[in-house]
Amino acid sequence: MTLPNGVSRRGVLAVSAAAAATPLAFPAAAQAGGKGHPKPPETYHLTVLGTSDLHGNVYNWDYYKDAEYDDSAHNDVGVAKAAALINKLRREATGGTLVLDAGDTIQGTPLATYYAKQEPITTTGEKHPMAKSMNVLNYDAVVLGNHEFNYGLPLLNLWIRQLGFPALAANAVSARNGKPAFTPYVIKKVSLGRHAPTLRVGILGLTNPGVAIWDKGNVEGKLNFLGMVETAAKWVPVIRARGADVVIVVAHGGDSGASSYGDELPNENPVTLIAQQVPGIDAILFGHAHAEIAQRFVTNTRTGRQVLTSEPSKWGQRVTRMDFDLVREHGRWTITAAASATLNTNTVEADPKVLAVVRSQHNKTVAYVNQVVAASTGELSAASSRYEDTPILDYINKVQTDEVTRALAGTPYASLPVLSIAAPFSRTAVFPKGDVKIKDVAGLYIYDNTLEAVVLTGAEVRAYLEHSAKFFKTLAVGAPVDVANISDSSVPDYNYDILSGVDYDIDISKPIGSRITRLQIGGVEVAPDAQFVVAVNNYRRSGGGAFPGIVKTQVYNEQKEIRQLLIDWAQAKGRIDPADFFVRNWQLVREGVPVTF
Repeated sequence: MTLPNGVSRRGVLAVSAAAAATPLAFPAAAQAGGKGHPKPPETYHLTVLGTSDLHGNVYNWDYYKDAEYDDSAHNDVGVAKAAALINKLRREATGGTLVLDAGDTIQGTPLATYYAKQEPITTTGEKHPMAKSMNVLNYDAVVLGNHEFNYGLPLLNLWIRQLGFPALAANAVSARNGKPAFTPYVIKKVSLGRHAPTLRVGILGLTNPGVAIWDKGNVEGKLNFLGMVETAAKWVPVIRARGADVVIVVAHGGDSGASSYGDELPNENPVTLIAQQVPGIDAILFGHAHAEIAQRFVTNTRTGRQVLTSEPSKWGQRVTRMDFDLVREHGRWTITAAASATLNTNTVEADPKVLAVVRSQHNKTVAYVNQVVAASTGELSAASSRYEDTPILDYINKVQTDEVTRALAGTPYASLPVLSIAAPFSRTAVFPKGDVKIKDVAGLYIYDNTLEAVVLTGAEVRAYLEHSAKFFKTLAVGAPVDVANISDSSVPDYNYDILSGVDYDIDISKPIGSRITRLQIGGVEVAPDAQFVVAVNNYRRSGGGAFPGIVKTQVYNEQKEIRQLLIDWAQAKGRIDPADFFVRNWQLVREGVPVTF
């Protein structure tokens, strides 16, 4: 059979965005089944519902504020909210439904961290809260995101075994034999209604190659991560050959075509490239960038046909709904119309079954994060940390410096000065005056990074700081300073690093690459060949953010989580006093004159 425009069945795809709102029309006489005209084929309907980047959110709860989640747009979060909306859409569906997730599931909230670190499921055997909640919702498949690998392969593999549905990652292969390390795809038989022919939907899962950098310590020598485009090109024909009538790719990668790590690994955000270059794909549900893309059509360059793509934001705030109209003629299915939208989960009440199955774990996490670890002598805020030196970031650097200095005592590196790197992860983090709780510390250091250390030269330290200084816009002397817009919006806060242990100026009137105009220790300019031990998190040391010089052999790596080190330091001291750690060592300047706010 040949489809419109001469496209073969193996190139079946969604129709254009303009046509997507209305199924393709048949001639009036044919619709009426008039004399001499065959009756048109019956139209069936498939609905695909998708989430992505749930990041450990089940309840609509902010563990850092110990309150119901809310933001300026009044979004809600969590599987319980998404489940309520998805179940409503399932009930309303006029044909078959599938529910898919595009990854980054088991990391991101204190709830997820608690069952990976404080009471790890690999020790207790307890079912992970994200397995419990997603099993209630009864997903059809989930793709592995890069954050699934944060806690190591044993925990990941146990979580997968706890799921009542497949976890997919076709491009994650065994380093030993090159074979798929996880299920690459599934073909689901979908009922489109009473007496309807069965539709076979192939679902291909693709994870992010950046795992090889970001979680090198967990996967090196065990797993390799192939290109997402190349892997799709390999598996889509296989899925078609094995009887799939429709092919949907679920990918944990954005659609920008750019990578945070440059070209060191296969592309991090290749969804558009997959749609353009790999024929035979009908739709792509994707995640990773935390963006909301309701509907975007991409033309496949080989077939001229269009691929429907959608990204449903993050944390369960949105559900993507993809709708397909199909007809079956001569034993083959054809998609006649396609469209997608993103729906807001704040329109429904949380699903009580999901809440119930995770309630005890949620309550245990709430109790944990509300434990007091120390008393602060004053309020410390991260609100201005991205543009001025603040005590709260120096707290991170003090803890990291102390830990590395302790560990390297008696080694050949003990005589080297220890510098430390931190980043303003959160603009809302605050240590209140008085009781500081675990949730306050977790709100300051929101990632599950571990501490490492490497040796850098003075020249490498300068290059590192120059890379970090790209964060700021160029502002000539005399130009007004606007705190809200001083930074380049394309560079996230977590890719702006500050260093303790050296004194330096960032001249934002200078071009990128020439902004570190003072780099000193004790009033003496740092020599290019000077040597330093630099404390840094594993994400950055593994290449995240593409900072120069930092990807090298560690001189310290005890696999200690930085957030736990921050908690332990506070508990041991019993008090958090900036006099113990705050040293004003960097500033923004213009032609040597400090920038004031």
